[in-house]
Amino acid sequence: MEKVFIPQRADPCVLRWDGWYYFTASVPAFDCIELRRARTLAELPEAPARVVWRRHETGPLSMNIWAPEIHRVDGQWVIYFAAAQADADEEGCYDHRIYALTCGDENPVEGAWQEAGQIRTGWESFALDATTAVIGGVRYFIWAQRDFRIPGNSNLYIAEMADFRTLKLPAVRLSVPEYDWECRGFLVNEGPSVLQHGGRVFITYSASATDERYAMGLLTLKAGGHPLRREDWEKSPVPVMVSEPENGLFGPGHNSFTVDEAGNDLLVFHARPYPGFRGTALSDPNRHAFLRRVRWRADGTPVFQGEI
Repeated sequence: MEKVFIPQRADPCVLRWDGWYYFTASVPAFDCIELRRARTLAELPEAPARVVWRRHETGPLSMNIWAPEIHRVDGQWVIYFAAAQADADEEGCYDHRIYALTCGDENPVEGAWQEAGQIRTGWESFALDATTAVIGGVRYFIWAQRDFRIPGNSNLYIAEMADFRTLKLPAVRLSVPEYDWECRGFLVNEGPSVLQHGGRVFITYSASATDERYAMGLLTLKAGGHPLRREDWEKSPVPVMVSEPENGLFGPGHNSFTVDEAGNDLLVFHARPYPGFRGTALSDPNRHAFLRRVRWRADGTPVFQGEI
C-alpha cells in the first residue's frame, strides 16, 4: 500500500522556496486556508498548521473554499484559491470564482495575509484550480473554467500575467473533456499543474468524477512551441495516472509538483483509500495527500505510474 503523506488533505500543493517546504491543501470542512512549513519533506506532516484565512459569513467568499496554492509572484507570497457563496441558491453554492491572498512577510506561516480580490478571467462562470508558472521567462496563469457554449463542467485555460492578479486577456483554451476517460460521471478538465524538466514543458490535469474514475491527463508543449498557441500543445489520448487498487489508491489526481532535497522531481497528489464515497463526494474527508517520485523516459517524457 502507498504510504500516506498527509491524511485528509485534498488538492495538495507543496512549494520549495529558499530552503523551506510549504504545504497547503483543501481542508475537509472547506472553510479556511491553512499553511505549514518545514525544512524537510519528512518534517512537513508534523509541522504545525496555521490557519492564515477563514471564509466570510456571507457573500462570494463564504462557502466551499477549494484548492489553495501558494506561490512566489512579484516578490511576495500569493495564495490562489476558489470560493463560492453560502447565501446563494443550491446551484450558486458551487458557482466558484478564483481569488488571491497576498503576504509580504518573510515567513508566510506567521505573516499577515490580505485579500487581493477576484482574478478576472474575461468572463463570469464557474472557475477554480488556478496555478501559475514561469515558462521561457514569462509568467502564465492556468486554470479551469466553464464555458456555457461547450458541454461539460470545466475546460483548461492559459493567459500571460501582467502582475500577480491581472491577466493579459483574452485567455487561450488548452483542453476540453473529449475522451471517454475525461467524461465519466462528469465532463471535467481541472486541477492543472506545470512540470518542467530538461527544457520540456508539461501540464498535468485531472478529469471525470472525483470517485475512483478520477484520472490524470497530460499536455505536452511541442519543442519550440509557444504556450499561448493551442496547436503547440499535444494532448495524451490516454490518462497518465489512474486508480491503483493494488496500492490502495482510488481516484488519484489534483496534483502539484515539487522536488526532494536532492532535486528529484516529485508528484504530489491526492487519492482515496477505497472506491466510491463514505457519504458524498464532499462530505467524505478521506482524500489523502501522497508523494511519488517522477520517473523519466529516455525521450524526456514523465512517468507517474507503471513501468518505463
